[in-house]
Amino acid sequence: MAHFVILGAGECGARAAFALREKGFDGEITLVGAEPLHPYERPPLSKAGADAGDPKFIAASEKYADSGIRLLTGLEARDFDTASRTVTLSDRTTLSYDKLLLATGAAARSFPGAPEGSAHIRSLRTHHDAAALRDVMKPGKHIAIIGGGFIGLELAATARLLGAEVTVIEGLERVLKRGVPEEIAHLLTERHRAEGVDIRCGVSIESLSEEGGKALIRLSAGEAIEADLALVGIGARPNVEIAEKAGLTIENGIAVDRYLQTSAPNVFAAGDCCSFPLPIYGGRRVRLESWRNAQEQGTLAAANMLGLEQAISSVPWFWSDQYDMTLQIAGLAEGAATHQRRDLGAGAFILFHLDADGRLIAASGIGPGNAVARDIRLAEMLIAARAHPDPAALAANDVKLKSLLAA
Repeated sequence: MAHFVILGAGECGARAAFALREKGFDGEITLVGAEPLHPYERPPLSKAGADAGDPKFIAASEKYADSGIRLLTGLEARDFDTASRTVTLSDRTTLSYDKLLLATGAAARSFPGAPEGSAHIRSLRTHHDAAALRDVMKPGKHIAIIGGGFIGLELAATARLLGAEVTVIEGLERVLKRGVPEEIAHLLTERHRAEGVDIRCGVSIESLSEEGGKALIRLSAGEAIEADLALVGIGARPNVEIAEKAGLTIENGIAVDRYLQTSAPNVFAAGDCCSFPLPIYGGRRVRLESWRNAQEQGTLAAANMLGLEQAISSVPWFWSDQYDMTLQIAGLAEGAATHQRRDLGAGAFILFHLDADGRLIAASGIGPGNAVARDIRLAEMLIAARAHPDPAALAANDVKLKSLLAA
C-alpha cells in the first residue's frame, strides 16, 4: 500500500492530507507537525487579544482518524533521504514514503543581536506566541512593534482596541512598502495615528535588549524607547533546512516547478516554504506567504502527488483587517506603469494597476468591511484572463467590472 508523508501540519499540509482523500487516495497518509496542537488557522493570531480561547482548528481532531490520516504532533523531521525514501523524526522514528510533501512553512525573522528567549522580546508565529502577546494587550501596557508590515499593523490595531499604548517603528520611509500602493499605505497610517498609534518611519534601530523587566529599543538618533513588550515583525524566512540538507534546489525557498515538484523525484513542496513560477507573470518565480496560497497549493500538491499534473494557475491574493478597514490585493503590482482609481463610496476605493501594454496586472482595494471584496474578485478574474480593459472604464464606477470581463 502506498504511503504519502506530509511534513508540516499547518494550513497547507492539513489541506493536502484531506484533499488526498477527497481525490480518492486510499493508501496511508502521515501528517507530521512540530507543534503539540492539531493544525489551526494562523490569520486570527494577529488578532491575538480578541479571543482568549483555543485557536481556530482547521478540523476537529476526530476527523483525522475518520479520514484515515495519521497525525503526529510535537515532532520535527530531522532529515530525509531521497534514495531510500525515508524520513527521520526527532523521536528517531523512521518513516518510509512513496511520495513526500514538504509543507514546512516559514519562521519569523529575528532581530540581529537581540537576546533569545526573552519574555519581553517576541515574534508572532504560533498560538503560544499569540497567548503571550494577549497578556500584554491591556490598558497601562506599552507595546513597541518593530516593522510596519501586515502583521505589525494588524497587531497594532488589536492592541489599541484593547487599550494598550502602541509604538510602530519602521526603517523604511513608509509602512507597507512591499506590495501596497502608497495611497493606501498613507490612508492606513493616518487611521492608526487617529487611533493613537505612534508610527515612526525612516527610523534606524541601534540595538534591541532587555533591561529591568522591559524591552529597550535604542534608536540610532540617540533616543531610547522602553516597552513592556517588543514585537519583532520584520518578515519571515522559509523553513528550507531539511530540504537543503537533502540536496534539493533552493531559490528563495524550496524551488518547485509548475506542478510543485522539487528537484528530487517523488518530493513535492507547497505553501510558504517554496518558490514557484507564475505563468501569468511570464514564469516569474515568487514565494508567497498567504493563507489562500497555502490552502490552494495544499490541494494542488495532493492532485500532483496522485499524478494528475495540474499546473499552478491562480492569481496571488492577500488581505488584511485593521480596525473596521479591510485591505485586499489581487495580483502583483510590481512592473505597473499606470493605475486607475475607482471610488466605491463610503471611503472605499480600488486602484487598478496596468503594465506598459495596458494589461491589468494587479488591483488594490480598501474600505470598511467587505466593501471592496466583490470588485477585487472580479479584478482577479480579469487579471487571470490577461485582460487589457479600457482604463477609463476601470475608473468609472457606473461601468460594471463584470461587463469588462464579458468583453
